[in-house]
Amino acid sequence: MYAIVEIAGQQFKAEAGKKLYVHRLEGNEGDKVAFDRVLLTDNNGSVQVGTPVVSGVKVNATIVQHLKDDKVIIYKKKRRKTYEKTQGHRQSLTQISIDSIN
Repeated sequence: MYAIVEIAGQQFKAEAGKKLYVHRLEGNEGDKVAFDRVLLTDNNGSVQVGTPVVSGVKVNATIVQHLKDDKVIIYKKKRRKTYEKTQGHRQSLTQISIDSIN
């Protein structure tokens, strides 16, 4: 069984036992979180599509750790104008482990 769930504005495919990297969530490591914005469920071929969400379905997860993603370098240059600019950032992420889909 799997579900398409909306977490922090993005859609993820959630399966029991799977680990996901999502945008930084509130809470500490080891906390339980539940997501009720389930857009689609598939239970061995029986598909339910929400309008916009499937009612009565929740995805339960545990926060594993908070971390930062790899550095992304943004480099801008204009030819013959002596303009060069380098910026970078590291996205804050949360690793969650999907416990169950109810």
